[in-house]
Amino acid sequence: MTTLKALTVSSRPLSWVNTAFPFAAAYFIGTQTFDALFFVGTLFFLIPYNVLMYGINDVYDYESDLRNPRKGGAEGGLLPPALHRPMVVTSVALALPFVAWLVWQTSPLAWLVLAVSLFSVVAYSVPPLRFKEIPFLDSVTSSAHFVTPAVYGLAAGNATVGMTGVTLLAAFFLWGMGSHAFGAVQDVESDRQAGIGSIATVISARGAVRFALANYAAAGVLLLLTPWPFPIMALAVIPYLAAVLPFWRVSDDNARAAHAGWRWFLAINFLAGAIVTLVGINAGYLPG
Repeated sequence: MTTLKALTVSSRPLSWVNTAFPFAAAYFIGTQTFDALFFVGTLFFLIPYNVLMYGINDVYDYESDLRNPRKGGAEGGLLPPALHRPMVVTSVALALPFVAWLVWQTSPLAWLVLAVSLFSVVAYSVPPLRFKEIPFLDSVTSSAHFVTPAVYGLAAGNATVGMTGVTLLAAFFLWGMGSHAFGAVQDVESDRQAGIGSIATVISARGAVRFALANYAAAGVLLLLTPWPFPIMALAVIPYLAAVLPFWRVSDDNARAAHAGWRWFLAINFLAGAIVTLVGINAGYLPG
């Protein structure tokens, strides 16, 4: 496998939109502007950010990935050790010019948010921090990977965020924690074989599924508490609940069966993104 191919596979191209869209939507809703910062920021969170996040994850998760049948394709690369150093160097080198330009163009508050975002990317996978192996903190950190681009979009656009904005971000954060927890269920066996801890290995596959459902439900409730038309966004929660609920009684022994539900997530993410986009366009702004 060439470094370029490994970099591309590891970055999960089908998931790029999950980080680029939150930035783009938040920046546009906050500024109503398509300017250079919009396009460069969207491109950064589309490709370099994902290459960095998932590339280093595949390096430090190698022992687990060896035992994981879903690795080596759209759901993550299986990087041979010879490519570990090139992957880390390339992913960092690709991100740095974007980070430098974004810092040059934005305010100290935006710098702080970007620093938190990049810290969460590194801390999740890289020892000695390795938040991936600290139950519950792993879900919090994973959620931060997707929510901080949105927060950065608001900060970079100098948007004023009131209670409605905070509530929407909180709902998004709950969605992120639920998605991480459910994603960890299918990896229980390979993670345990590699000696890797996670929320699912500690509280069990069944416990992680129920934790995910609770977070999705809580996200939906928060969205219903926002002013019109934002409660419509709660519709986006329903497909996630439908995908996870069939695994309510899953056991550790058959945790890999949850992969059948996880495979729906790519399609659901696009559907949810469409709902959020339509509502955001209709609202036209981020009310207080």
